[in-house]
Amino acid sequence: MIVLSRLPATQLLAARKANAPNCTISLDLNLTTTTVQLDEAGVRLPSELQITWQEVAQITEKENSCFEVTADGIDEIRAFSETTSRYCSLYATQSAPTLVIAGFPMHRIKESDPHRDTLEKIKTIAPITGVVLDTTLGLGYTAIEAAKTAEKVITLELDPAVIEICRRNPWSQGLFTRSNLELRNVDSFEEIRTFDDGMFDRILHDPPVFSLAGDLYSGEFYRELFRVLKPKGLLFHYIGNPDSVSAGRVTKGAIRRLQESGFRTIRDASRAFGVVAMK
Repeated sequence: MIVLSRLPATQLLAARKANAPNCTISLDLNLTTTTVQLDEAGVRLPSELQITWQEVAQITEKENSCFEVTADGIDEIRAFSETTSRYCSLYATQSAPTLVIAGFPMHRIKESDPHRDTLEKIKTIAPITGVVLDTTLGLGYTAIEAAKTAEKVITLELDPAVIEICRRNPWSQGLFTRSNLELRNVDSFEEIRTFDDGMFDRILHDPPVFSLAGDLYSGEFYRELFRVLKPKGLLFHYIGNPDSVSAGRVTKGAIRRLQESGFRTIRDASRAFGVVAMK
């Protein structure tokens, strides 16, 4: 899998202008770097792939878009969801890419980055052991990180379009290769009813913004989270920037509903833009 964004494409054009025979760039959105060969026709890539200079220039025209390179050319990684009637796309950063749904990035990209954002969330309920529920897949970063130490991770995702973008994202490949990670294409609001009482040691609840997924902030859903969590188990609930007016309102309501659902201890996790609750 080769995925390019504006930065490596710009580096390629600069190398061409300097008449360099090769250029070292990332072909997987900042995971690794590779030295590629340049010629008059374009750029010679691994797996006998080649990209023309016209295609390289085309990539630079989209500031944060990501393009998969195949034998057929370049293809922007974006999709229209038949499930939600919203567009979703892979959005390049200087670290891991994020997922954008209906214009909303699913990770912090200001004063942080998607990789650091993921580590902050994981840290709030460390150690990650036993069986873990990740209620909303996103790009799978929290599920993949949790699976490094957990016995098993189950991650849920309503939208097939999001799963397809994960398949095309180099940073999401652990979803499909880790034997202790199970991905289910289901509605979290419905699927959580199927789990046994006290099934999970840890729960990562990182829903989209309230306007996109209000049911995942409801008292009904929180009661199910409480039911399926083991005694003394920990829940991390991402809500948003605690300094913003909108997230502040949502946080107050979420804490109240978590308490009403039975969680006895709720503490601030503002560095990770959320709260931690213990059963």
